[in-house]
Amino acid sequence: MISDQASELARSIQDRAGNAPPVYGLILGSGLGHLAEAVDGVAIDYADLPGFPHAGVSGHNPKLVVGDLEGIRVAVFGGRAHYYESGRGDAMRLPLEVLKALGAGVLIATNAAGSMRADIPPGDLMLLRDHINFSGLNPLIGEASDARFVPMKDAYDPEIRAALAAAAAAEAIDLKDGVYAWYSGPSFETPAEIRAIHMLGADAVGMSTVPEVILARFLGLRVAAISTITNMAAGLSDEAISHEHTKAMAPLGAAKLEKILRHFLRESGPKA
Repeated sequence: MISDQASELARSIQDRAGNAPPVYGLILGSGLGHLAEAVDGVAIDYADLPGFPHAGVSGHNPKLVVGDLEGIRVAVFGGRAHYYESGRGDAMRLPLEVLKALGAGVLIATNAAGSMRADIPPGDLMLLRDHINFSGLNPLIGEASDARFVPMKDAYDPEIRAALAAAAAAEAIDLKDGVYAWYSGPSFETPAEIRAIHMLGADAVGMSTVPEVILARFLGLRVAAISTITNMAAGLSDEAISHEHTKAMAPLGAAKLEKILRHFLRESGPKA
């Protein structure tokens, strides 16, 4: 499942960053880019990694940083490619194959999302316990092997979720869990669409993460994900929803999320 291209890129990265395998891969959403700068290691521009996505959305920092954070070996993706940028559901497949080839076993994804619950307002965080792929798209379309039939029960690893919840509690940060719905974007959802997915059981909505989770499970990685809530979903408040609004609000929750991730790494992860 790991392509020759991914294996070759992994060897190139190891030549620059060392052969020690990362314990965790982190995909940083809006507002968290500075966390990559805190890693004691080597930063490589996506542009220097042939086949990596352009990740051209403002608010993202397209670099792969491999090194230590809170004493744990990590590989941090400072930007992601979204389906709406290219029409490719598998746009993050090569980076995740590279993560697997580097020896990581866990992926933690973060994102910015809109809330459908009054008890998870902007500035709060939501720990994903499940998702609804409302777009109907799938990054494994075209995969020829029977490995494409990936079971998605407990896609968000219960043990890792429990450890992240414990880290939040230790930092006195409210971290509710919920179901994330993926829409393709780039247009925001209509109020009618929000009412529909809320009735189906969604608690937050966004334009990323689900393809990465499917790909990560396909590759045998354990997964967890946390949303930074930047707005109430369409029709649930008087907010003017926009990408600029998302970028402005993301740092409010990102500061809390950084504390949780750092505590998780210090207390829950094996040492590098």
